[in-house]
Amino acid sequence: MTPRRRRMGLVALIVLGVGGAAAFALTAFQDNLLYFYSPSDVSAGKAPKDRVFRVGGMVPEGSFTREPGSLKAHFVLTDYAHNVKVSYTGVLPDLFREGQGVIARGRMGADGVFVAEEVLAKHDENYMPPEVAKTLKKQHEKPTETGPLPTT
Repeated sequence: MTPRRRRMGLVALIVLGVGGAAAFALTAFQDNLLYFYSPSDVSAGKAPKDRVFRVGGMVPEGSFTREPGSLKAHFVLTDYAHNVKVSYTGVLPDLFREGQGVIARGRMGADGVFVAEEVLAKHDENYMPPEVAKTLKKQHEKPTETGPLPTT
């Protein structure tokens, strides 16, 4: 084998190694992405069924219920165009209340209810998560009717 062929073989191995490492890195990165969806996106079926994602919106008045004697809570998130039922087991943030913006992280259940692993609430009276504010602004610009809240 000539020195030129050895160098070409070495260059080919380096290119294959770098390409393989890049493929592994991109695969790992894709698995760790956490996308945000609005209630309208979830209702339209754009949200993944088998992956964790975030959904955000407002908690309408009268939509929050808690099962007596447990930490299981149910509430609705809305962007004033569509609603998503949410189920959460655990201690809710102190600032969680109806009429406020919330982001929940979790996945869709088989029954169409979003099962939250984590619930984030706003931290003061002037703050709204940027994703929620953008989605609500977009929905207010569209002439749509708010449907009735789902019953639990």
